[in-house]
This record gives sequence, C-alpha cells and structure tokens, in this order.
Amino acid sequence: MSSQQPEARQVAAVVVLAAGGGTRMKSNTSKLLHQVAGHSMLSYAVNAAEEVEPEHLVVVVGHKREQVLQHLSEIAPNVTTAVQEEQKGTGHAVQCGLQGLGELRGEILVTYGDVPMLTGQTLVELVTEHRTKDNHITVLTAEVPEPFGYGRIIREGDQIAKIVEQKDATEAEAAVTEINSGIYIFNAETLYEGLKHLKTDNAQGELYLTDVISTARGNNERVGAHMIDDLWQTEGVNDRVQLARMNEEMNRRIVEKWMRNGVTVQDPRTTWIEQGVDIAQDVTILSGTHLEGATSIATGAVIGPDTTLTDVEVGEDATVIRSHGSLSVIGAGATVGPFSFLRPGTELGAKGKIGAFVETKNAQIGDGSKVPHLTYCGDARIGEGVNVGAGTIFANYDGTNKSVTHLGDNVFIGSNSVLVAPVDIADGAFVAAGSALVEDVPAGAMAVARGRQAVKEGWVASKRPASKAAASAAQANPEIHPDVAASREKMANRKPEDYK
Repeated sequence: MSSQQPEARQVAAVVVLAAGGGTRMKSNTSKLLHQVAGHSMLSYAVNAAEEVEPEHLVVVVGHKREQVLQHLSEIAPNVTTAVQEEQKGTGHAVQCGLQGLGELRGEILVTYGDVPMLTGQTLVELVTEHRTKDNHITVLTAEVPEPFGYGRIIREGDQIAKIVEQKDATEAEAAVTEINSGIYIFNAETLYEGLKHLKTDNAQGELYLTDVISTARGNNERVGAHMIDDLWQTEGVNDRVQLARMNEEMNRRIVEKWMRNGVTVQDPRTTWIEQGVDIAQDVTILSGTHLEGATSIATGAVIGPDTTLTDVEVGEDATVIRSHGSLSVIGAGATVGPFSFLRPGTELGAKGKIGAFVETKNAQIGDGSKVPHLTYCGDARIGEGVNVGAGTIFANYDGTNKSVTHLGDNVFIGSNSVLVAPVDIADGAFVAAGSALVEDVPAGAMAVARGRQAVKEGWVASKRPASKAAASAAQANPEIHPDVAASREKMANRKPEDYK
C-alpha cells in the first residue's frame, strides 16, 4: 500500500470492464489472461483499482467468463463479478456492473481490464483532480500523435463538451489529438442519471458511456479532464502485435528501473525481467537472461549469459552461467553451470557447485559440496564437503516409488557410479569409481560394487591378428604372442586400400 493522502482514496466503487470478446487475439484463452511481464492483464487492472480503496470492486465479465472467473478466484477472490451476457456497449457494461450494488453514494470509477500499464498512482491522481476541481465527471485523457480509432475530446474552455467516437466524428473532430482513455470517475448521482438517458442512435448501435457526459453538460454539471503524459497508460491490447509491444515497453521500464537502482545489465535488449523479481545492488546480469516469477538475487551475484530463473533465490556473490532453474535456492558464493538444470526442490549450499550438464531435482546439497559434471542428482540429501564424480546417477525411481539417497559430510563418490536409492553413505566414506551401489556404506569405509577386472594377455594377436590393433600392440611389445612378429610384418606390407 502506497502512502497517498487519505482524501485521494475510498471511492464508492470501481467498475472494471472485462467482458469484451477479444476476437483479434485469435486465442482460446481470454484476452484478459494473456500476460505482460509475467502477469495477466486483468491482474494489473485489479491491482490498480485497489489503490483507491473502493468499497466495491466489480469486474464485469462476459466472453470466456469461465476462464476469467477462475482466474479472479485465484488472484482476487474478494472482488465482485457481474455478467454482461450481450456486449451492447460500454454504457450497458457499466449498467450491468452496478446492478445489485444498491444506490451508491460518493464516486464511481470506471476502468478497463486490458490496459496493463495503467497504474494505481494515476488513478489516485485522477480521484484527487476530480475532488480538487469539484467536477461531476473527470476523464483521463492524453495527447497522441496518431489518434485514429480513439474517441476525441471536444473541449469548451477548461471543460469537456463531449467525446466523439471515431466513426461518428466530423472531419474537424477527427483532427483533434486529445483522446479519451475510456477511464472516468463520476459522482454517483451524475452517473446514474446519465445511464438512464443512454440511446443507441449511433454508428454502432450501442449504449456509449461517453453519452453520460452530454447529459451532465445538459444539466450544467462540470466535466473536467486529467491529462497524463505517459501515453502507454492509456494503451489497450487487442491483438498479439500490441501484446508484444506492451511487453517490450513494460520490460524496458522494468530493466531501466533496476539499472537505476544499481544493477548492471549488460544488454537490456536481450534481458527480460518480470514484475515481482527482486534484485539487490551490484548484481550483474549478462545477455540473454530471463528472470521470472518471484526470483530474488542478492548483492554481488552474476547471472548469465543465456540463463532463465523462475522463482529462484540466489545468494550473495553466487554465479549462474547458461543454466535453467525453477523453485530452487542457490547459496552465497555458489556456482551453477554452464548447462545446468535445477528443477524444483534444489537447494545448493554456500560455496557449493552444480556444474556442466548436471540435472538436480528435490536435492539438498550442503555447503561446499560439489556435483561438478554429467550427473543426475534427484531426491538426494547431501552433506557438507561432498564430491560427486562425473557421470554419477542417483537412481531414485524404481518404476513405482521414488526414494532418497543420503550422503554424509565429506563423502567422495567416484566417477560413473550409480547410487540405487534408498541408500545411505555415511560421513567420510568413499565409493570407488564405476560402482553400482545398492547397500549402505558406514562412516570412513570404502565401497566397491563392480565386477573384478580380468586381463587376457595376447587376446588381440590371437583373435584379431590382421587388425590395426594387433599391429600397434606388436610395435609396443613384440613378445606378447608367438605370432606377433609375423602379424606385424604382414601389416607393414599392407596398402591403404586393404583396409577398406
């Protein structure tokens, strides 16, 4: 909650219009649920509306309302919803939104669900302007160089005389560059009176909310404007092209904010940071990095290049290179990557290491422990100072159940071992390279779980006498087999084509 003045808050109601079809998105998902910087467009509208502390927060739903209602139950379960069965215009949508609320007193603010860059701060300023100027209606407006498609603000002195939609505008009216954002605050009595007089005598045959302004002016009520410089706050999203532009602009602002807060971003154009990410000063973010969800990064950490972290906590001075992680914790001074995959439940201790081509899942790895390369480490509890050799597999799944492997402090696992869970390897134990371990290992013991090596002298000369291997072996040791000398002479006389 921001620290705005109390008089700029506590409106009677905010009505968020969110019933439109969104057909230009060409999507099976409601337009309002498409995301900007990691959050649905509708969530931005609800969050902004909450800044003016309405007694009633109403979202008017219609198209794909089952999806929208489900989403609202997750992000804002306390909002009120109203259904606009048929989309008969903005005035009709507001009528639907106000049904069931009784006769409200005070102010009613109307906004949209597809204007994700509109801020709560702007709505607070709109309320303040409305009250300061003693307006009956105040419209949020902006000057745009290309106003085609927008409703035009037609002024009369310091007041608004009317708002004209594009299809109904004369040539002179169409040349006006001050546009209607579609966001208003009304005195409740003025809104109720205006809604009673709405008619469909316009190019689209709809009930325009803008016609409430004409009614108010006819009753000598004051209609003012609150113009903002940030045009993006008035921008809606109607198709995928606009969605991409909105994401690009939102990301530009987020990245710039973090740079101004002391974060080094090597290449802002290829760095994507979602709303909700937290980054400390003196963090370095290299190119191609995506930071998503509730990721937090402590001071001195270096992230990237080519790294994606979702809901990951990164400690001070840690390094994450060319890796992907989600729902994981990386301790202070730890190193991850390159080409590591940290799945949910991974916890890497301070100064630990998860190295190249390592996949971890539900693995708690203690301080100073290393899983350096070419390893799958799933369902593991690893103590401090452990070294896991290259190519080790934590075999956690038997086809039905998943089990846990425990490694004590200062355990050493030789390369190319398989640890068949459930198995416990106690403090200070060693496992020989190439072992397939199925039993527990006591503290300080050495476990060897592999077949004994057998060496058959002279096998190559006996079984492959005409091979290149036999020739090489004969050069190294002519006495390894009685036939070696003859074989070497034969091989020396061969031509290259003989090997084809």
